[in-house]
Amino acid sequence: MPVRGVLSFPNPVNEKAARSVAAGVVLLGVVTLATQWWWLAAVMAVGFALRVAAGPRFSPLGRLAVHVVAPRLGAPRMVPGPPKRFAQTVGLVTSAAAAVAALGFGATTVASVLLGVLVVFATLEAAVGFCAGCWAFGHLMRLGVIPEETCAACADLSLRPRQHNLV
Repeated sequence: MPVRGVLSFPNPVNEKAARSVAAGVVLLGVVTLATQWWWLAAVMAVGFALRVAAGPRFSPLGRLAVHVVAPRLGAPRMVPGPPKRFAQTVGLVTSAAAAVAALGFGATTVASVLLGVLVVFATLEAAVGFCAGCWAFGHLMRLGVIPEETCAACADLSLRPRQHNLV
């Protein structure tokens, strides 16, 4: 399989799996904040990097969500992949910044704030289905920062599935 095939993000994505991943991020973030085990922020960053690069293919949390948790939540609810990849990239940047702040500079207050923000937004995704990264992605498309061809389903409202907020 060519590298391009291995390092590709799925499109569409099962929103139930994405919300399950978000729940795992909440759990890891809360444990990190409660224990101050900052190496877990680095683990979170690696998980985000794996998901950005290849979706759930190489991410233990992603595989658990796709193959174990989401199937138990009923029929899949498919949503466009590019906004979810963008959201994973935001999570990567935030968790990596927290890891560098804490482990590299001893700035645990900065790291705590970064992880706290990440936990809040991951909780919104997991609990009510609000993906802040997806919301930002949509606004960046409307502003022309992200080209419409990046996500045809995002640009054309008629292609979007009806929104259901409950798992």
